[in-house]
Amino acid sequence: MNWANESSPQEFILLGFSERSWLQMPLFVVLLISYTVTIFGNVSIMMVCILDPKLHTPMYFFLTNLSILDLCYTTTTVPHMLVNIGRNKKTISYGGCVAQLIIFLALGATECLLLAVMSFDRFVAICRPLHYVVIMNHWFCLRMAVCSWITGFSNSVLQSSLTLHMPRCGHREVDHFFCEVPALLKLSCADTKPIEAELFFFSVLILLIPVTLILVSYGFIVQAVLKIRSAEGRRKAFGTCGSHLIVVSLFYGTAIYMYLQPPSSTSKDWGKMVSLFYGIITPMLNPLIYSLRNKDMKGAFKRVMPRIIFYKK
Repeated sequence: MNWANESSPQEFILLGFSERSWLQMPLFVVLLISYTVTIFGNVSIMMVCILDPKLHTPMYFFLTNLSILDLCYTTTTVPHMLVNIGRNKKTISYGGCVAQLIIFLALGATECLLLAVMSFDRFVAICRPLHYVVIMNHWFCLRMAVCSWITGFSNSVLQSSLTLHMPRCGHREVDHFFCEVPALLKLSCADTKPIEAELFFFSVLILLIPVTLILVSYGFIVQAVLKIRSAEGRRKAFGTCGSHLIVVSLFYGTAIYMYLQPPSSTSKDWGKMVSLFYGIITPMLNPLIYSLRNKDMKGAFKRVMPRIIFYKK
């Protein structure tokens, strides 16, 4: 049975932390601050990477894509969450729920693949420096980015279709802040184990294969760096990879926790907190991590920001 064909009202109630009303205001403040920082941080990185010619390299091309992803990622869920916190009845339309599910899944899968591509870029830069310009040419980078986006959206359409075609028998209360696969599967009145097995298979492809590629890339990177004789050279090489490793750990750690175990086995409140972390907090931290730990980015901010301010005046 398709949800769209059921006769019940075409809206869903998002429970969130409704049973803990005292959390509403602190959550609103956290969401508002994190969303503001996310917008400012990611837009700043995008502008600096575009306007500073010294950052017109593959590494910063992929970083710009990551900033676009993070910006869209939070915009898919946070504005509606902020509006709902101020309402007594926290609802979302059926169409809004479907759109939120598809876009959130697509951007999450795309980020998984993009982080793997970024690790390959670091591998080539450190392990094959003489061939870097040839391998990481403009068209290759563009194809890798486009492939990540297309694969992410294709995976999302597939997983969303499987989730949305489960019968829900009139159940409308989604025990979450937004429409996400584990929470929607819990609405089903049928056996979800076959669907969970299929979703698990696709999640393994999207999550574990990129993680494996990242680990292999960094295995070679560590070997190459340890062969560098000077301590300064080793520190610089590891410095270019440190930010990426932190982002990978934050994003993959929480995403794997949510999507590589049955929805029935997760604590509902803990699952909500994990989703908030990788869906909202991580996109806020990414620009801070890259800008604070990256000397090139700091220098670019100093060069570009005065020009932007002066131009506005």
